[in-house]
Amino acid sequence: MNKYQPAIGIECHVQLNTKTKLFAAVNNDARNAAPNTLISHICVGMPGALPFLNEKALELATRAAFALNTEPQKFSKFERKHYFYPDLPKGYQITQYQQPIIVGGHVEVPLDGNVLNVAIDRVQLEEDAGKNTHPTGADYSLVDLNRAGTPLLEIVSKPDMHSAAEAKAFARELWLVMKYAGVTEGDMYHGQVRFDVNISLSADPNKLGTRSEIKNLNSFRSVEGAVAYEIKRQTELLDKGQAVVQETRGWDEAKQKTTSQREKEEAHDYRYMPEPDIPPVELEETYISQIKSQMPELPSSIRQRLSKIDLIPSVAEDLLDRPAGLERILHILDKGGPGPARRATFWLVAQTDDSAQLEGHLPEIEDRIIELSEMIEAGQLNSNAAQQIYNELSHTDKSAHQLAQDLNLLQVSDELALNAIVEQVIKDNPKVAEDIKVGEAKAIGFLVGQVMAKSQGKANPGLAQQIIKKQLGV
Repeated sequence: MNKYQPAIGIECHVQLNTKTKLFAAVNNDARNAAPNTLISHICVGMPGALPFLNEKALELATRAAFALNTEPQKFSKFERKHYFYPDLPKGYQITQYQQPIIVGGHVEVPLDGNVLNVAIDRVQLEEDAGKNTHPTGADYSLVDLNRAGTPLLEIVSKPDMHSAAEAKAFARELWLVMKYAGVTEGDMYHGQVRFDVNISLSADPNKLGTRSEIKNLNSFRSVEGAVAYEIKRQTELLDKGQAVVQETRGWDEAKQKTTSQREKEEAHDYRYMPEPDIPPVELEETYISQIKSQMPELPSSIRQRLSKIDLIPSVAEDLLDRPAGLERILHILDKGGPGPARRATFWLVAQTDDSAQLEGHLPEIEDRIIELSEMIEAGQLNSNAAQQIYNELSHTDKSAHQLAQDLNLLQVSDELALNAIVEQVIKDNPKVAEDIKVGEAKAIGFLVGQVMAKSQGKANPGLAQQIIKKQLGV
């Protein structure tokens, strides 16, 4: 497997978070719509139909440029890309070719404690095509044009990735960045973010091999699986002295393998021509600066803030996948410091109550979460009791302390009361007490357990252990 250097580039299609399509005043959200109900004369290219550029799409493309660590091009223009397919009734797609809205940029991808920089080649603003469905066992196909005209950014990376893990990490980070920038809702189940992966192998690290393109992957797991399979498949071909064919392949999730769809020629005769109905786009410096000043906080900056809480990377990434819950944790960090924020993080990710009310920025709940953390610090609650109270906070206006009282969860931290319980436990277990005196350290855990049982789980275990040692003179 080490004979050949894999080179992996990814093209990502990102559906923009606009209310209407790129060139028509038609609803852009087709997730719950019946087929072919969100179309107009513009979407299907009726004679005389004139497209009109969606200004919000330009704003989101500008945001995407900053999210990719670059700036938008002040001048860009649209072309017609001609090809014939059932889901493209106009016979052409309006896209950008010679002068796209974004050129360059990069994505900083966290991976195994390091940062992988993946360069971006270009990003073009374009309309989507419709969707073909091929019913199993049927001798026909169905066409749904609801998606035709949806605004997309096609983000094309350089071939800077060299493993399945790197490809998966890049795909996830790009998705996160576009979501946090507000560019897309990022609903991958409904195809709002889709990946085309280009993979080639070469014995010469300075030269690219013949590539295969895997189309329309809509999960990070699929990206990783497709890349891993292709590296294995191409390695086996090259080891046998056979040539890798440049082709488009599909990913079979059930079989975890790629399958050939069609061979791909080096040159494409798309007959690009200037789009006569859409004038070039010229962005003024004041427009660009205004959008830059309104950019939200992005994942790389959020990770730096979360580093104060000292979370393991997987927990931090879990938080990034839950923006509303993350917002709450960051507010708690700002108000209460790292201790309460760390505890609140684990209460959030472990909560059994799936109520959405437990997420988001609600100052009064955040104050009570900080109070709950302080009760842990003071030894008034154990961890299980704290989780139970956390799960109840959104369902009541009571303080954390009042909830603990109502649920009879407060720990016994009264030294006088615990002294009596410990004295009785030692009296009931003389052999264990003698074992502790002669250095059997593990035996003390048994006595602590007995104290917890006699106190019905309310004793502070740390204080109980201290009292046991004191009474036994160890």
